[in-house]
Amino acid sequence: MPPAKKRPRAYDHLRTRTAVLSQYAHVRDAVAALTPQQLASPTRLGDWTVRDLVAHIALGLGSVSRDLALPEPPGPKPATTLLEWPPAVAAVVRDPEAPAPAADRPDLLALYGEVEGAFLADVPASGTGDRLLPTRVGSMRLTDYLVTRTVELIVHTDDLNEALGLEIPYDRQALAACTRLLADTLADRAPGGSVEVRVPPFAVVQCIGGPKHTRGTPPNVVETSPLTWIRLATGRKEWARALEEAEVSASGERADLAALLPLLR
Repeated sequence: MPPAKKRPRAYDHLRTRTAVLSQYAHVRDAVAALTPQQLASPTRLGDWTVRDLVAHIALGLGSVSRDLALPEPPGPKPATTLLEWPPAVAAVVRDPEAPAPAADRPDLLALYGEVEGAFLADVPASGTGDRLLPTRVGSMRLTDYLVTRTVELIVHTDDLNEALGLEIPYDRQALAACTRLLADTLADRAPGGSVEVRVPPFAVVQCIGGPKHTRGTPPNVVETSPLTWIRLATGRKEWARALEEAEVSASGERADLAALLPLLR
C-alpha cells in the first residue's frame, strides 16, 4: 500500500503576517544603508545585481496587494495548495530570461515604503486568512500565500548576505515557516518512512519508501541546520558539497537526498 498522506501543516494567519512584515523590515533597513557600489555588486543569481535582487524582494511582497486587488476566484477551495506551490513555481530559482526588476524603479526606498504601506492596508491582522487570491499558479488561500512569501524573503535575505557579506537578521518565525514548508515538500514529493530528515529546531519529517521506522533510533537519518536545508532545497548548495563541508550529517544506506534536491528546480 502507498504511504498514507499526512494532514497538511496549519499556519496561523496573524503569526505568519507578522513574520512576513518582520523579515521585510530587516531587509528594508539593510537596503537603506547600501551604497551605490554595493547596489551594483553581482549576486549568485546570474546577471542580477544587488539592486535587481533588492527590487525583486519588494515586488515579491507587492504581489500580495496586487492579487488582493483582483476579483476573488470562484469556489470554496483553492486550486493550488501550499504543498503544490513549490513544484508549481520557481519563485526562488530565478528565470535567467526574466528582465531585471530594478529597471523601472530607481528609488528603492520609495518602492519599499509603497509595498509595506499597501501590505499593511490590504492584509488584515485578524481573521482566518481563508480569502482566495488569484496567484500566477492558481488560486491560493491568503495565509498559504503569505507562507510562500516567507520562503521568498528568507531565501533572498540569504542571497543578499552572501553577495555583500552582510548579517541581515532572520526573523525566527519566518525562518521556521520557510524551513517547514520546504521540509514538508520533501516528504510530499518522496512519501515514505525509511528516512528521517531533521532540521532542528523547526522540522522533522519522514520520507522515501522502504522499511518504516517505528521506535528507537532511525536507521537512516539526515540532519542539518535551517539555512543549509534551505540552500539545499533551493539549489544554492549542492548535496555533495554540503556533506564534504560537514554541513549535513547523513547516516544509513538510504540517507542520500541527492536525487531529490533541489526541490525548486
